[in-house]
Amino acid sequence: MSRAFTSENLRYGFAMQTELMMIFALLGMVFALLVWGRIRYDLIAFGALIIAAALGLVPKQEVFSGFGHSAVAIIALVLIVSRGLSSSGAVEIVASRLIDPERPLPLHIAVVAVLAAGLSAIINNVAALALLMPLDIEAARKAKRAAGRTLMPLSFATILGGMITLIGTPPNIVISEYRQDVLGEPFGMFDFAPVGLAVAIAGIAFVSLVGWRLLPNRSSLEDTERDVSKGRYVAELRIGEQSKTQDLVVQDLYPQANEVDIHILGLIRHGKRLRGLGRREELRPGDFLVVEGEPKSIEAFMGQALLEFAGSEKHDGDVIAPGLTLAEAIVPDGSRIQNRTSRSLSLLQRHSVTLLGVARGGKSFQNRVRLLPIRAGDVLLLLGTPDRVAEAIKWLGVLPLEGRRTEVVQRSKAGLSVGVFALAVASAVLGLVPLSVALGAAVIAFVALGLVSGREVYASVEWKVIVLLASLIPLAEAFEHFGGADLIAGQIVQLTLGYPAWVSLVALMIVTMTLSDFLNNVATTLIAAPISLSIATATGNNPDTYLMTVAVAASCAFLTPIGHKNNTIILGPGGYSFGDYWRIGLPLEAIVVCVAVPTILLVWPL
Repeated sequence: MSRAFTSENLRYGFAMQTELMMIFALLGMVFALLVWGRIRYDLIAFGALIIAAALGLVPKQEVFSGFGHSAVAIIALVLIVSRGLSSSGAVEIVASRLIDPERPLPLHIAVVAVLAAGLSAIINNVAALALLMPLDIEAARKAKRAAGRTLMPLSFATILGGMITLIGTPPNIVISEYRQDVLGEPFGMFDFAPVGLAVAIAGIAFVSLVGWRLLPNRSSLEDTERDVSKGRYVAELRIGEQSKTQDLVVQDLYPQANEVDIHILGLIRHGKRLRGLGRREELRPGDFLVVEGEPKSIEAFMGQALLEFAGSEKHDGDVIAPGLTLAEAIVPDGSRIQNRTSRSLSLLQRHSVTLLGVARGGKSFQNRVRLLPIRAGDVLLLLGTPDRVAEAIKWLGVLPLEGRRTEVVQRSKAGLSVGVFALAVASAVLGLVPLSVALGAAVIAFVALGLVSGREVYASVEWKVIVLLASLIPLAEAFEHFGGADLIAGQIVQLTLGYPAWVSLVALMIVTMTLSDFLNNVATTLIAAPISLSIATATGNNPDTYLMTVAVAASCAFLTPIGHKNNTIILGPGGYSFGDYWRIGLPLEAIVVCVAVPTILLVWPL
């Protein structure tokens, strides 16, 4: 009986060892392919999940369990809420008042970094960078310096700021949900704040005072900025009742126009352009202001001066609607609109799309935009919902310019959007509803308010990250189930045996940081979280201490452009090379370790 029992144990132990070797080999292949970077990371993770299921490493009934995990839902909802806050213009209003290109460079970096960190604490840090990067590049252009001097500090500040709250960065969400799975209760919204704030303050001080000086000052960076700048269009903006709040003449708008690099070319009244530039003409409802500038500048000037888009007076319900974009398209020879005008084609009436502006090799013209015969080679600036613009582009026979879309901001709803978001956060913090429910309610409110369209609900979600996370959750559970986490944790405990307890924290943080510099931070968190819990169990220490260490370390991807999406985004516009990141990133990661470990031990003692 005893011999049979021993034999059965041996067979079971051998099977477990075999499965552990298989899961290590599978995860090793995943890591290698992710570092290689030639295949999309969501496809790698999903393929690994299917292989694991085929090998019996993941039970059949749990293969797709990750897609129903609360962490997946929360990350998706955070991205949609971030889109709604962006569409309201709340961020733009604050940023435009704080960013001043005349400031000394260290002070400019400090102000923008603080703004970026604060913004990243309440919305997704990728969204925060997307909102602030164009403003920072514009400030660099006005100050006549390379944007590469400030874009990397900006990116790092958004990463640092994301550590402050639960919803600031995916690793915090993953760690919180993992804690609920294993300990029965998640981290709260602001449980990350003491450590995150300490690290963010130290990191921002470094990039503002020292870090930017470590970057190479390449003249080619300015060439890169010119490459990503957009064409200039002649457009018409309508004077509506909202803009007629006081007696204004055209020249009163010059300061606002100069601020966003817009040229005012004239004033149209009763269908005729007034002589000269109409500088001293009083603005009246129904007049049209003719301006020249880039799409984003035109949209920003419209918002600041409380102007309306041409065409809104006829199709207010269609044109002033949620989810509007400005799309650019070039006119090929033989297109439907060639030698025709927008009005003759009834573009607005047929498709609810406005021809807002035309670019013709930098040339100005006297005709109104809707009355201008379009030539082959012209570039059109079209306004409408994405679906209608796509239909109009196909019908006109023009060619869309990829990556040349500008979102239309609904600034009148800024206060309302902030109020909805604050109410959702407060409800979650007070424990009235789970965070996922609170964010879901905020999404519904944003859709009802027209800040996010039905199409944008799905477009806002980064589905590659969702598939990655949902695929890796069952793999991480298998890794933990077969003893992989215990094995690595045992090695760390063995190496730090006889040393103070904080040494194991430093080792865990360095290992996690190194992984995060080359892998997606969600993947890093899913693997490191069970390891941290195993170390806590083996040493008899507080598991929260180690979980918080992983949360901080997984977010700190400063050595490479591939560790965090924000670092990848700035690679082109900043004119950086792969080796530029470690110049600031290496000392910054050392500072994070020196600040984070003592703070974690103080707030989450062993």
